[in-house]
Amino acid sequence: MVGTVGRLFVGVDLAADARHALAARLADTVEGRLPGKVAPPPNWHVTLRFLGDVDQVRRDRLLMALAGADLGPTFDMTLTNLGAFPKAAKAAVLWAGVADGSVALEVLASRVEEACREAGFDPEERPFHPHLTLSRIRPPQDVTGLIRDVEGFRIRTRVDGVTLFKSHLGRGGARYEVLERFELGVRS
Repeated sequence: MVGTVGRLFVGVDLAADARHALAARLADTVEGRLPGKVAPPPNWHVTLRFLGDVDQVRRDRLLMALAGADLGPTFDMTLTNLGAFPKAAKAAVLWAGVADGSVALEVLASRVEEACREAGFDPEERPFHPHLTLSRIRPPQDVTGLIRDVEGFRIRTRVDGVTLFKSHLGRGGARYEVLERFELGVRS
């Protein structure tokens, strides 16, 4: 029997300077009080593809597919402004949006999706929306004022790779383990 590796996802990790700049901007504006279950800055990333519970065989296939994929060139992205899913008046997720680089992220997500399908994963049903999750809010609440108060930041960072993460869930919140990193602009 093939064992389960765990809950996996592919994402873009943030550079340390971008992570610190965003944390400082939020702390200055909201005094560190985001609503809901707040993702700690070390966990901040842009998810390209959530995979769920994955067995060893599919993980190995995915590693091979990503290693052989043309993930495209490096690029810059800019985090800017806050938003919410499904909407600000009834937010279940608070996020930082991506301005510059959003099209490049969409292309990267589609290339990761191709690798996932090659590795035997079912197609992703939801459209990709480039964002960085800051908090999950249960029950949903109105964050319109918060979004308005935090307008106007632009934090630029370089995207030079994608990372396969394993999510460890626990009482203290999720912890993400890097399983493998794949550089952009490199093909094996």
